[in-house]
Amino acid sequence: MTSSSSDSGSAPGTSASGAPDGARSPAPKPPAKDPWDLPDVSGLVVGVLGGTGDQGRGLAYRLARAGQKVIIGSRSAERAASAAAELGHGVEGADNAGCASRSDIVIVAVPWEGHADTLRSLADELADKLVVDCVNPLGFDKKGAYALTPEEGSAAEQAAALLPGSRVTAAFHHLSAVLLQNPDVEQIDTDVMVLGESRADTDLVQALAARIPGMRGVFAGRLRNAHQVESLVANLISVNRRYKAHAGVRLTDI
Repeated sequence: MTSSSSDSGSAPGTSASGAPDGARSPAPKPPAKDPWDLPDVSGLVVGVLGGTGDQGRGLAYRLARAGQKVIIGSRSAERAASAAAELGHGVEGADNAGCASRSDIVIVAVPWEGHADTLRSLADELADKLVVDCVNPLGFDKKGAYALTPEEGSAAEQAAALLPGSRVTAAFHHLSAVLLQNPDVEQIDTDVMVLGESRADTDLVQALAARIPGMRGVFAGRLRNAHQVESLVANLISVNRRYKAHAGVRLTDI
């Protein structure tokens, strides 16, 4: 006569699934997150340091035109206020400290020569903020533009070193300031490569880029990969000069 355990087909001390009695089967893995499922950033305030320069003005204009609340910063509050009035769309102006402290996301669009000093002076105001560095360290000579290599490896890594209390990302490097500022251009068909250490932070920046018609934000790695993204601008400058264009970047197969 066979035992009940033999009748059930299970070894003593195990369940029918083969797991020890009382043990639970592993929970099924959740489905992978859709990389294009991005957060809603429409209610966040965006500050643009260097917002009176060409790139900063262009980004501020495009984001404000898309409905984002934007504050531009400058060393001079009066200059920032004047530029904000010209941009319209509810853009406000402030000195750099006021811009940083009042914003949820802060885009750094200052000249490379003033990058370190500007960020060093704003470390307190930028603490706990999401910082998006779009500065390209470039040099120019009679042969054209060429990439510089900061001691930290890239402008973004320099920002991370100077702002240990901030969440630093890198994005918006390859955009034409001419197209950004042109009110007759309805959309800008380009991809924005976004780099950072936290996927939650890069998702926010990708979503911010996607607020501008025609743009996509694409995750492109960690900050250690920022140098080659920043350096590519030197190549784009050469393309633009040769073809009298405003070239950007499109990534295929995604």
